[in-house]
Order: sequence, then C-alpha cells, then structure tokens
Amino acid sequence: MKLITLYLPESYLRALDELVEKRYYPSRAEAIRAAIRDLLNKEFWGRAELEGEARRDEAKSKAIS
Repeated sequence: MKLITLYLPESYLRALDELVEKRYYPSRAEAIRAAIRDLLNKEFWGRAELEGEARRDEAKSKAIS
C-alpha cells in the first residue's frame, strides 16, 4: 500500500470518528479505504462491467440477425 495525505473538512472527520466509535470500522483509514473501494466499484469498475455487458448484448443481437 502507498501512503497519501489529504485534507478533509472537520465534519468529515467527526463522521469518520463516529463510525469508528460505533465500531463500524476499526480505524479512520479503514473507513476511507472502504469508501474509496465502493466509489471505484460504482464509478469505474461498475461502468466497465456495464459497458462490457452492453458490448456482449450487441454482439449477440448481431449474431442472431
């Protein structure tokens, strides 16, 4: 893993601390990693998967025609 530095608003830090306090995550870092993973799954990998499905559907349509 690589180390990065970022600035967050105080409200984000308070919310992260609350998630850790309520034991949803073991640390701020783990909560941030989970958020980034979820974002990438939705915005990046999820779109690539949807685009791949669309290409497969298009290829099937052409094969049937």
